Amino acid sequence: MQGQWFESWFDSPWYPILYSHRDYEEAERFISKLLDRLAPPPQSKFLDLACGRGRHSIFLHRHGYDVTGLDLSAASIADAHLSATDGLRFAVHDMREPLVGQYDYILNLFTSFGYFPAWEDNLAVLQNAARSLLPHGTFVLDYFNVHKVLQEMVPSQNILRGGIDFHITKCFQDGEIVKTIDFEENGNHRKFQERVKGYDRIAFERLFATAGLCVQEVWGDYNGAAFQPDTSPRLILFGTHHTSAGGKQRP
Repeated sequence: MQGQWFESWFDSPWYPILYSHRDYEEAERFISKLLDRLAPPPQSKFLDLACGRGRHSIFLHRHGYDVTGLDLSAASIADAHLSATDGLRFAVHDMREPLVGQYDYILNLFTSFGYFPAWEDNLAVLQNAARSLLPHGTFVLDYFNVHKVLQEMVPSQNILRGGIDFHITKCFQDGEIVKTIDFEENGNHRKFQERVKGYDRIAFERLFATAGLCVQEVWGDYNGAAFQPDTSPRLILFGTHHTSAGGKQRP
């Protein structure tokens, strides 16, 4: 599939400028909290699916785990490759396509899901993860809480970063959070969009079940608080194979 928003925007030089404010300390605290929850044995294999420039992968590897990071963006992977070493590798990969290898833990973090217009394509991502997850492994998906996003959505704002004045508009359209990014650089007008599905917990539970995964736990923030539909900033789901979970689901 060519010409999708994520293919041009994530590979552009302006994407890392707009998101240069990302809190790496928060990311590391979240990974530490995840590791406390997962308690991975030594030598566990992790897959960071849609790893971007590898910030989560790098931190996981520092804890001694074998980590593979995959992302569709060649620019992001080129940057991540600078940190590659024994036990930490990166590759360009479309997550709609089958994965190579088997993993104890597969992570999909920082709303790196719901990019595809068709339900079936988004489902394929979870099915691929389920097939590459070892029998007693865990899949973790970190998403925004769409209810809170819609409550707090700012329709229009300007953000100045890296000397560029980004004009940002947001709306909810056809079941998607649509973010339009307009700016001028060197006399040239640029325009990009982000379109992410507004999936809620019910939609995710349906997706997980169809993919053969059972939701075992749901966090509402990066500190591990229980998910609250109206107030939680994040929707973080822990899934396992139905067979290993015994078909049971915890609240």
